Amino acid sequence: MVQPDTFTFSNRVPLIALAARCRLPATYGLRGTAFDGGLLSYGSDATDLYRRAASYVDRVLRGEKPGELPVQSPIKFELIINLKALGLTVPDRLLALADEVIE
Repeated sequence: MVQPDTFTFSNRVPLIALAARCRLPATYGLRGTAFDGGLLSYGSDATDLYRRAASYVDRVLRGEKPGELPVQSPIKFELIINLKALGLTVPDRLLALADEVIE
C-alpha cells in the first residue's frame, strides 16, 4: 500500500511504473493514481472534504475561533479499480463494491 502524501503523489508515475514492472499489485490512497495506471485506489472523497470545509470557513468568518471547532474525520470514501493494470482478475464482489471501474 502506497501512502497518500505529497511525495508519493508527485512521484506517482515512476512508482506506478515500478510496481507494474515488478508485477506488484499496489493500492493507493489518492484517486488520481488509478487513472494514471495504478491497480486500485481507496481513500477519502476529496470533493466531499472540500464541501464540508466550506462550512468551517463560514463558521470562522462568522466569528468562531478556529481552535474551538471540532476536528472532523472523512465520512465518505471511494474505491476505484483499474482493470487495465497488471491484467489481474478482480472478483465480481469487489467490482460490485467499486465506485468506479476503469476498463
